[in-house]
Amino acid sequence: MGPLVPDVVSNEFNLIVALVIGFLFGVILEQAGFSTSKKLVGMFYGYDFTVLRVFFTAGFVAMIGVIILDHFGLLDVNLIYINPTYVGPAIVGGVIMGLGFVIGGFCPGTSICASAIGKIDAMYFVLGTVLGILIFAEGYPLWEAFYKSGYAGTPRIFETLGISQSLFAFLLTAVALISFWLTSIIENKINGVKKPAIRFTPYYMGLTLVGVLVAVSAFMFPPRKSYYLEKINDAKFVNSYPVKKMTVDEFAFRIVDKDKKMVILDFRPLDEYKKMSLPNSVSYTVDNFFEKEPHRFLRIRHRRYVFVANDEMTERKMAVLAMELGYQNIEILEGGLNKFKKEILNFKRTREPKNKIEAATFKFREEAKVIIPELIKENKPKGPIKKKLKRVIGGC
Repeated sequence: MGPLVPDVVSNEFNLIVALVIGFLFGVILEQAGFSTSKKLVGMFYGYDFTVLRVFFTAGFVAMIGVIILDHFGLLDVNLIYINPTYVGPAIVGGVIMGLGFVIGGFCPGTSICASAIGKIDAMYFVLGTVLGILIFAEGYPLWEAFYKSGYAGTPRIFETLGISQSLFAFLLTAVALISFWLTSIIENKINGVKKPAIRFTPYYMGLTLVGVLVAVSAFMFPPRKSYYLEKINDAKFVNSYPVKKMTVDEFAFRIVDKDKKMVILDFRPLDEYKKMSLPNSVSYTVDNFFEKEPHRFLRIRHRRYVFVANDEMTERKMAVLAMELGYQNIEILEGGLNKFKKEILNFKRTREPKNKIEAATFKFREEAKVIIPELIKENKPKGPIKKKLKRVIGGC
């Protein structure tokens, strides 16, 4: 299963779900005719493009699905495994894979599917796959240098092209629809079919309409992170948002009192945080809001989350972002850490108090500016927030 943000599927139940999905995947391959080598080889000879249509359809449906789940915060895209790119080896591997596909009539997945229903040729293909894996593993030292050459990281195509995710999804879906039309023309020509490839019947018009709607839907669900970051960059929107504030005196008192219910999220750069980390604080970043494990951290009940940064505007932006994402019990430090340093840590009495309340405040500040620095020295920085979850290696 994908790394869903709400833990809908536990790690234990995940294996059962994977088994069911694998079974259904095999059924779909069989129903699509992928257990027949003639069907797969037909794509290369031009008389049957079912493989292209099925995989193109699976690709853009999965793409739109990921975009929608990401938009609604139901999927942690950062935990989705992306195969690292090694340019040269990828090209050579693609050529070998293509030749094996044409000669054998199967790919690894379809060969297992065909073997399950008793296809002898598929069984030989599986045997050849196993032998190929053994030869590769035993001879790995010979071609290890080439295998690891041309590393290009884990780029995403829309980032490489310098376009938005939504535009790329739209273009890919459009290419898929055009390819369906073109391959239908090729099939008809090679198979001697005189009927037009595309006919204006309710069936074809319905399929076209669905494809267009899928393509357009890419613009309806922009990436979640960019969507919310754009919102908090609107100063008018941020300033009008109701956000609770905690005074520097209450903040200092809770630190001195070692209030365990108050959790401080520090949005300063990591190097600044390490130089002065407040007790019961953790370094937090914008990215953490869109990741699975930090999501759990902000969902613990009976806590007061106080967002701090050097200035109040940064705190307010982060608080608005958190509340827009559905988090609760969020407060910001009035005036930011700049005011906290000035009025608490570097407090200097410049006049006599006017009343008892002011006298008590001045007295507390004089005590706090001694106690809090000691607590800061004793505190061990906690951050950035520790992530136990990692991308699970895998993929077809």
